[in-house]
Amino acid sequence: MSKMKSNKGAAKRFKKTAGGFKYKRATKRHILTKRTTKNKRQLRPNAVLPACENAQVARMLPYA
Repeated sequence: MSKMKSNKGAAKRFKKTAGGFKYKRATKRHILTKRTTKNKRQLRPNAVLPACENAQVARMLPYA
């Protein structure tokens, strides 16, 4: 039997950790001059995916 394919979009966005899946927050790439310093600081740390979405992402990443 052949190997299952990972969803490549999900593989680039999520990494499996002991506490679930971590991901980088959106809107932090470019054109940051219009954003406040507070907003940019709050977007800085990586976030952990909510538990209700773990099953969805785990299905897209079968070998994670």
